[in-house]
Amino acid sequence: MPIKVRLYELDPLGHLNHAVYHSYAEVARIEALDQAARGSTALRDQNVAPVLLASQINYRREIVLGETVEVTAKAKFGTGKTFQMEQNIYKADDVLAADLTLTIGVMDLDRRKLIQDPRGFFERAGYDLALLTGE
Repeated sequence: MPIKVRLYELDPLGHLNHAVYHSYAEVARIEALDQAARGSTALRDQNVAPVLLASQINYRREIVLGETVEVTAKAKFGTGKTFQMEQNIYKADDVLAADLTLTIGVMDLDRRKLIQDPRGFFERAGYDLALLTGE
């Protein structure tokens, strides 16, 4: 997902504010989930939602005003209640500006508990897991 850097997103040093990297990742993550849903309303129908549980970011190159970056999102499912999302933010010419590793769960919003087997949930809901995992 391409995103162009705006003036109000800069910090006093003239480069992208650290928190905005997380915002860019969130925008791409939500878009990836929306695309993979292929119109499914299962999350809303079952009153569940993805929740961010942990985030690790490595800043590699500065991003400045006017640049357009490309943000990726790739899920890695294992066992248990959580899965990983790996995200990269690239500058022009595929220069890696930042990489993020996130731990995500799918929460039952009525019970306020994580559901078991998020991969299975997405599969049963009709999500295109190949779009999420890149496999």
